[in-house]
Amino acid sequence: MYTFPSVETKETQDIVSNSYPHIQIKDLNVHIEGRHVLKNINLDIPNNCITSIIGPSGCGKTTLLKTLNRLLDDSKEVTVEGSVLVNGEDIYANHAEVTHIRKKMGLLSQKPFPLPMSIYDNIAYGPKIHGERDKKKLNAIVEQQLKNVGLWEEVKDRLEASATRLSIGQQQRLCLARGLAVEPEIILGDESTSALDPLSTQIIENLLIDLKQQYTIVLVTHILRQARRVSDYILFLYNGEIVEFGKSEDILLNPKHDITKQYVKGFIS
Repeated sequence: MYTFPSVETKETQDIVSNSYPHIQIKDLNVHIEGRHVLKNINLDIPNNCITSIIGPSGCGKTTLLKTLNRLLDDSKEVTVEGSVLVNGEDIYANHAEVTHIRKKMGLLSQKPFPLPMSIYDNIAYGPKIHGERDKKKLNAIVEQQLKNVGLWEEVKDRLEASATRLSIGQQQRLCLARGLAVEPEIILGDESTSALDPLSTQIIENLLIDLKQQYTIVLVTHILRQARRVSDYILFLYNGEIVEFGKSEDILLNPKHDITKQYVKGFIS
């Protein structure tokens, strides 16, 4: 199988848009309950771009995403070997502090999970956890992040209402705002529009495209049309290995490997 070259090679440097990638993955292997789920992953993820991870069901897409913020720690019988560097810090080093690591990552899950509290408190929750107590600053954070996801005008007169009363699309935008409120460096999305209607999906996609100016974004998607709409780069995984990585148009319209061609044509699902 094709493995993307490590950070030192010229090919990697040509693909990575900035001189120093926010995320570097080196010799990553993940075993879960005895299964070799991710195999020898070497990858630099381009800064301030949207990189989508695609591949058939069970190929390791979500597992790879979870390695980026240590969510695999919550799973049983998991062994992670290799390094995941976020701004040069190995998040799997023995001294790495998980809460600090997860603060770097804003996670948008497959389904929205608003906290069982008010709209306001959903946004303020993270900053409070990290020590912010100034009411004026919290008010400013809530307003700014709701504006960032296009929710402010819709909810500004009912900030004390329960977040669970929002529509599913609004809840997903709220969850995105909640993640942004702790000032992450990276946004991760795990099939984050799969539960949404087409209009809400379009809103989330447009938000992510706007946000890449400030963040490095990594998405898992099973919808190739979506990958083409939003992605700057695409990573194709198959059986836990990298088959191809490159610019989205190259991967989807001119793939190099037969297995990629079969997947983008719909012969493999």
